[in-house]
Amino acid sequence: MADQVKVGILGVMGRMGQAVLKAVEENDDASFVAGCDRPRHPDIGAPITGTSVNLSATIEDVFEAADVVIDFTPPGDTAAHAGLAARHKKALVVGTTGLSGGDESALMIAAGSTRIMQAGNYSQGVNLLMALVRDAASKLGPEWDIDILEMHHRDKVDAPSGTALMLGDAAAEGRGASLDDLRTPAREGLTGERVEGTIGFAALRGGSVIGEHDVIFASGSERITLSHKAENRSLFADGAVRAALWLHSQPNGRYNMRHVLGLN
Repeated sequence: MADQVKVGILGVMGRMGQAVLKAVEENDDASFVAGCDRPRHPDIGAPITGTSVNLSATIEDVFEAADVVIDFTPPGDTAAHAGLAARHKKALVVGTTGLSGGDESALMIAAGSTRIMQAGNYSQGVNLLMALVRDAASKLGPEWDIDILEMHHRDKVDAPSGTALMLGDAAAEGRGASLDDLRTPAREGLTGERVEGTIGFAALRGGSVIGEHDVIFASGSERITLSHKAENRSLFADGAVRAALWLHSQPNGRYNMRHVLGLN
């Protein structure tokens, strides 16, 4: 279709890259036109399975061919990718987490020349949950304790999860403060009484759980729980493709999933 948005994928042979490719191929408004992976990948130069597009070792090839580039590669190259997006005037959707200060600066600079989307989580449900948490925290006083409980598979190495911290940021924002100011340490042993207005975290690890997050608001007489459960990793890819299609028609600037979902 002539009006399809041409999508390129960096790290297309990785787990998330393959999920994004599947989501693009299943979307009638998008067309996969280019993908690259590490130069030593054994399939370089061969058609990517299920497509007629050859796997490239050159990142610049992807930016030249695509309208929007989706990047879920590991940390380390985000600043370089932002520079290529700015040079080629192509939109960039960044799903890489653990960005450095230099990466963040590079994305902000690139946003002066093109469209940049960056989010720590592309799940549409999680981003809606963050908006609900922010709104609830803004309306409930400090006498309501806030705790964030999350569970992930046994192989996850960091805790609390990045998504849990994003939910904590949303709760703190609702209270007009920063998470650094309101966060309370993990509880173990004789911790003393809880300080009013603080935000706590608890992390569970086990089995093959993709991701579950509960935000609990508790007062002296009642309790509210807002929850999200990930059933399939495809939800992150679906959200990234939705973001890419939305970003294509926007003016130059820096965006996140709150913009895509109309939650700002």
